[in-house]
Amino acid sequence: MLSRVADSIYWLNRYVERVENIARFIDANLNLILDSPAGMDQQWEPLIAVTGDLKLFQEKYGEFTAENVIQFLTFDRDYNNSILSCLRSARENARSVREIISSEMWEQINAFYMMVTDACPGKPLAALHEFFAEVKLSSHLFAGIMDATMTHNEGWHFGQIGRLIERADKTSRILDVKYFILLPSVQDVGTTLDEIQWMSLLRSASAYEMYRKRQHRITPKAVADFLILDANFPRSIRFCLISAEQSLHQITGTPLGTWRDPVERTLGRLRSEMDYLTVDEVMDTGLHEFLNGLQEQLNQVGEKIFATYFALNPVEDRGENWTPIARLSKQTQTLLR
Repeated sequence: MLSRVADSIYWLNRYVERVENIARFIDANLNLILDSPAGMDQQWEPLIAVTGDLKLFQEKYGEFTAENVIQFLTFDRDYNNSILSCLRSARENARSVREIISSEMWEQINAFYMMVTDACPGKPLAALHEFFAEVKLSSHLFAGIMDATMTHNEGWHFGQIGRLIERADKTSRILDVKYFILLPSVQDVGTTLDEIQWMSLLRSASAYEMYRKRQHRITPKAVADFLILDANFPRSIRFCLISAEQSLHQITGTPLGTWRDPVERTLGRLRSEMDYLTVDEVMDTGLHEFLNGLQEQLNQVGEKIFATYFALNPVEDRGENWTPIARLSKQTQTLLR
């Protein structure tokens, strides 16, 4: 498979998954506002803090109001990680590999992009629940269409890896939102409000019902254990890493438990660490500190994937250096500069 094609399918799925998780961030906060006691201050800064783009937001918007944060994360055309910008990039990646993906996949990503483009940024907060629910459902529909209409070959597996690495990263950031919400109100730990916030966090990961089937009480340690270390829940970090590693070995043909290239080694080591990790070790390290380290490791996996499978290195031929000409996606062009 051409590196250009693998790159585009990988990023197509990462962007769609990113869109869904941004919608989850915002929708969870909207639900939290509705569930919180009267007079409770709204907290929107944590949503920007977990993206790592606080400085950019403050330069452009200044105040952390609901309207500013939602505009920035959803409709800002100049912010590369907004829902609109991610869908624009996903659509361009899909366009570049239309001969590889199914026509149903192209139609869905195009319809998804048009739906968000046509949405009105000025809607009242109460009306935004329906919009973000539609964003999440559109993402699920794209994933289902891809699974049902695309041959499960190397391209499909690259798409799976992109989706799962992105999901693991965003699940860690959803958990990290709780840390930033707690910063100004540590006295609320263990109160009813604290439990409401953990319930909201579980709902933002579509994990509340599945968690309740396993646990009757909501405690920080149990929620962290479920979202980080559960091997069967499809949005847990451990499940994502297990499934991503399986797809990686389907591409390379290397038996599970062994490695041949830097990606297999980096991802395999991270997955094995999660297999033997306990939630007590996570809490002893500090949840925020552990999640920060995990996000750095996931970034390393992404860098290794790019360097191993997507980067075009100069090839020596007849004494002259030359680089094969290929149509590269925008994110790869940026990385190569």
